[in-house]
Amino acid sequence: MEQKTYIMIKPDAVSRGLAGRIISRFEEVGLKLDRAELGLVTREQAAANYAEHEGKPFYEGLVAYITSGPVVKMVLSGPNAVSVCRKLMGATNPAEAAPGTIRGDFGLIMDANVVHGSDSPESAEREIAIFFGD
Repeated sequence: MEQKTYIMIKPDAVSRGLAGRIISRFEEVGLKLDRAELGLVTREQAAANYAEHEGKPFYEGLVAYITSGPVVKMVLSGPNAVSVCRKLMGATNPAEAAPGTIRGDFGLIMDANVVHGSDSPESAEREIAIFFGD
C-alpha cells in the first residue's frame, strides 16, 4: 500500500554531517523523497509533536534537545512507507538497535538517537501537518 510518512533527522545527526548518508538509506530501498527542509523545530512544534509525553520526567529534555539545532524534516513515500522506515531506523535505543539499521550504525545514546519516524499512518499525517502545515 502506497503511504506517506514523516521522518526527521535530529540535531545530533545533522551536526555530525550524517544527513546525506541517512537520506540515502531511505532512498536505497526505493522510498521517494517527496519533501525536505533543513530548519529549526520551534518549541510549539516540539510541544505538539511530543504532546503524549508532556508531564513525564524526560519531556523538557526532549523538547530542549529537538529545538537545540537544525534538523532535516522530510516526507517520504512508497509501499508500506511507515513500517519500512521503522525497520530501517531500528530500535529507539541505539544500544539495542541492530547493526545495519540507522540507529544501530549511527546512534550513540537514547537521548540522541539520530532520527525520528512516524509510528503509524495516522501519526504521519499529524506530524506532516505539524512540521509542514499541510
